[in-house]
Amino acid sequence: MKPYITISNMSCSIQNALILKNIDLSLYLHEFVALAGPNGSGKTTLGKAITGIIPIDSGDILIDEVPLSTLTLPQVGNRIGYLFQNPDKQIFAPTVYEELSFALKYKGIPLEERDKKVTQVIDAFELSALRHSSTFFLSQGEKQRLAIAGLFLNEPSYLILDEPTTGLDPKRTSQLGLLLKQLLPKVGIMMISHDMAFIRDHAHRLIEIEDGGIVNEVHY
Repeated sequence: MKPYITISNMSCSIQNALILKNIDLSLYLHEFVALAGPNGSGKTTLGKAITGIIPIDSGDILIDEVPLSTLTLPQVGNRIGYLFQNPDKQIFAPTVYEELSFALKYKGIPLEERDKKVTQVIDAFELSALRHSSTFFLSQGEKQRLAIAGLFLNEPSYLILDEPTTGLDPKRTSQLGLLLKQLLPKVGIMMISHDMAFIRDHAHRLIEIEDGGIVNEVHY
């Protein structure tokens, strides 16, 4: 099986400080990969480099065999959905429905089709009871679900989730695990996390990063 994302000899700096060095990594569809390591090891930088949010210094990143350097950020966003560690950075509309419908409206999708797509996603992510609720008053778990639902409306092939269990109680963490399991037949997932219990329960593969380099790989 061909990898969906291929990273070859990639290095990346931020403000002249080398954060990632000589990264080689293949990521596949329908696989749950966890990325773990100490704070400051380069985990978030790697996720943002894959999506083009942060430019790389050297090496290559291919998305479905297409060089990342040839894609615009919107084109990357149609292929890879990126969940920031704080979902508040991705939620800006006043209600759940408006948050989910905004991007579709911007793309010029007709109202009837737009409403159908939003309703399908609202139902899939168990947000029906919150359809017209203010996004300001959502719980952390609800915001996580809403942010992921918003990503999924773009129908990406791959999801990169940065610390999605942060701030979630055990019940919400369990619900997130079930949600990701349901999504996995449709996408590939890379989760950046310190939550080793969650990783052991859900990941197929663990990539460990330290001092900007991959130091270990574990298959579950």
